[in-house]
Amino acid sequence: MSMRRRIRKPLWTFCLAACLPSPLSISLALSSLFSGVLQFVSCGRGGLMRFECSNPSDFRIEADGVLYAARTLQRSTLPVSPLLITASDTATQQQWVEGAVPPVMSKDLKEIAFPPRNMDSQLKRMKRDWVIPPINVPENSRGPFPQELVRIRSDHDKNRSLRYSVTGPGADQPPTGIFIIDPISGELSVNKPLDREHIPNFHLRAHAVDLNGNQVENPIDIVINVIDMNDNRPEFTHQIWNGTVPEGSKPGSFVMTVTAVDKDDPKTANGMLRYKILSQNPESPTSNMFTINNKTGGIITVAAGLDREKVPQYTLIIQASDMEGNPMYGLSNTATAVIRVTDINDNPPEFTAETFFGEVPENRVNVIVANLTVTDKDQPNTLAWNAVYKITGGDPTGRFSVPTDPTTNEGLVTVVKPIDYETSRTYVLTVEARNEVPLAKGIHTPRQSTATVSIRVIDVNESPYFEPNPKFIRLEEGMMPDSTLTTFSAQDPDRFMQQTIRYSKLSDPANWLRIDTNTGRITTIAILDRESPYVKNNLYNATFLATDNGIPPASGTGTLQIFLLDINDNAPRVSPQEVEICEKPDPNAINITAFDGDLSPNAGPFAFELANRPADVRRNWTITRISGDYAQVSLKIGFLESGIYEIPIIITDSGNLPMSNTSYLRIKVCQCDINGDCTDQQHIMAAGLGTGAIISILLCIIILLILVLMFVVWMKRRDKERQAKQLLIDPEDDVRDNILKYDEEGGGEEDQDYDLSQLQQPDTIEPDAIKPVGIRRLDERPLHPEPQYPMRSAAPHPGDIGDFINEGLKAADNDPTAPPYDSLLVFDYEGSGSTAGSLSSLNSSSSGGDQDYDYLNDWGPRFRKLADMYGGSDD
Repeated sequence: MSMRRRIRKPLWTFCLAACLPSPLSISLALSSLFSGVLQFVSCGRGGLMRFECSNPSDFRIEADGVLYAARTLQRSTLPVSPLLITASDTATQQQWVEGAVPPVMSKDLKEIAFPPRNMDSQLKRMKRDWVIPPINVPENSRGPFPQELVRIRSDHDKNRSLRYSVTGPGADQPPTGIFIIDPISGELSVNKPLDREHIPNFHLRAHAVDLNGNQVENPIDIVINVIDMNDNRPEFTHQIWNGTVPEGSKPGSFVMTVTAVDKDDPKTANGMLRYKILSQNPESPTSNMFTINNKTGGIITVAAGLDREKVPQYTLIIQASDMEGNPMYGLSNTATAVIRVTDINDNPPEFTAETFFGEVPENRVNVIVANLTVTDKDQPNTLAWNAVYKITGGDPTGRFSVPTDPTTNEGLVTVVKPIDYETSRTYVLTVEARNEVPLAKGIHTPRQSTATVSIRVIDVNESPYFEPNPKFIRLEEGMMPDSTLTTFSAQDPDRFMQQTIRYSKLSDPANWLRIDTNTGRITTIAILDRESPYVKNNLYNATFLATDNGIPPASGTGTLQIFLLDINDNAPRVSPQEVEICEKPDPNAINITAFDGDLSPNAGPFAFELANRPADVRRNWTITRISGDYAQVSLKIGFLESGIYEIPIIITDSGNLPMSNTSYLRIKVCQCDINGDCTDQQHIMAAGLGTGAIISILLCIIILLILVLMFVVWMKRRDKERQAKQLLIDPEDDVRDNILKYDEEGGGEEDQDYDLSQLQQPDTIEPDAIKPVGIRRLDERPLHPEPQYPMRSAAPHPGDIGDFINEGLKAADNDPTAPPYDSLLVFDYEGSGSTAGSLSSLNSSSSGGDQDYDYLNDWGPRFRKLADMYGGSDD
């Protein structure tokens, strides 16, 4: 172990007041990182101090009291005897033995002694804490663990037992368990490998307490630095780096910068990176087209000859190494740099031919005549590749243009103005091709960037045209039929074709005109009327068609505009034609105006006059002219009976030959309210429904009544048909003649729902006038005449009861309304206490077993079953 560095931080401070009774033993672990460990001060004494040690060959003390190692110390060569420090006052020659430093040294352990808190009255310490130099621990240590770092001791442990502990992150705070201390010996150890990239240093505090937990020393700060090891490779921030450089760039042109990072300490060689280009692909034109700044990672060009058309892209393998690029000890990593050579306009467009040919029919526009093809070695679809075409000669009137096809980069020679074959039959154009951006410096335009375009014009059959078009003429209206107006002829532009033109009418709204098919002479077929609805603003428009006999035929249209001059051919009329006034008007005047279809001066001012007939017109009415177009009709008398009056008014216009017209003003005289509004019935009817609406309402009512009547008739007819159908039912098919149940004995009074009112006294029976005869059951069919049952006297004789029963049975057999089962039949009231006995004797009994009931078969089919039931054998 060696001590080479001096530490100017004193670990001990003593006050030199008197000699200690016994030397203070302080154990320190010396290492090559520590030199001075003690410093003495005079504690305020004025004299100079001189220090001496008992082993000057190994240790020396400067005048300032700092202890140093005089040579490299080895553990085996250290003396066993304590190191005595003597301090003497040069003035008084007084001496003090301040301490002893036994040369105890361990390879991995340092002992740190706490400064005494209480000193002898003759020797007092300044209350100043220790300053412990940082402890350096290499990261990624392989152990064994726990690995001792330092020993902490207090001089109080000679008198009593102490307990040591450490606090702080890594001990009792997260991450816990990294550092542990032996509470008795004070040995501080690390428990696991450390990682500088995770935690570069730890700050702990050492504590010493007695067994009672009382603090015996001030805490000591311990700083543990994790020494970096080269355990991380450099890492590029991107595995693939993309950069660009224009072609033709000069050497020294900047391309791009690549960057790598190393997690190791950048202040040490472990984190100091160096860059290097390992390979270049392709190696054209040279293998060293680029270089890299080994510290910054900047890539620049070092050779000329970058040509995109030859090598569009370079791929570089870049290496980053730590340990300042030391290939033996450093770690390295690689990345790929892709450098794309960007295009510049160093290749002009060149035509694929010197002359191009095309043809176009005359009078055609927006037609592509020829396609001009060029080649350009620059990158397609860039400004340096896109061609722009310009016509430099042969087109003084600007009839052609050459736009660029964005897909093929071809020049499209297009006609933008009509071409006349009769004027020029061929065109020879000179076209120049350039790029959208200028050529690079030093590149000149070659001869191949200019070409000639020869265009032939094809003659076609052109349409005849009218001149002028439209043609304008002025005529007076009223021109009679078969009058010649003008000749509207067309011209054929095809001078080199012998063709004839024929004319026809295309549009004549009022059908007034006719055109000669050969000459184009236009005549009238009707009177021209300026007041016609087909005349707008005195103009009448007619369209005609001229067609040649070419193949195919061509036609052209022309418009004839006829301006019709007005003549006085319309008589004036009164407006409005119908008015209303009150019986007692106040004022009793009506304002009218004149309407004339003609124009001035054939219209107003007008003259107004009442007709002479009928005679009461001038007697009851008067007319006063207000202005040239207006007049006022007034009632002369104070009252006029309600009614409708027609007033003839003579109106005369101001034409050169004036025209007069008798126009009738229809005046309705009515009774008025206080507001002057008509209130008579006629006015109300006029304001109500019209005649058509009233007739429609009446027709709807009649149709509704007819539908109701037809429905009633249909219902009555349906009811009659239902009744007739019931009468047609065969009595033999009556279900009441059938036996429905064979196992029902019945017959008892308690089993039948009899009408007990039939058993009342004869004097209480309702008369026939009150109760209809024959109505006995709800299920009977009252469709046949009521049967006549025999009637008995009030006091019948017992001897005629048999005859009465026989007659009743006969009547019941002939009664079609009788039910098909035994039920209550009203024969007559027998009365109380009848000598004939009860009819219940007909029922079976034990005493009637030998009675002969065969006579019941003679009573009809309804009693045959009864005869079988009562007269049959026991079997």
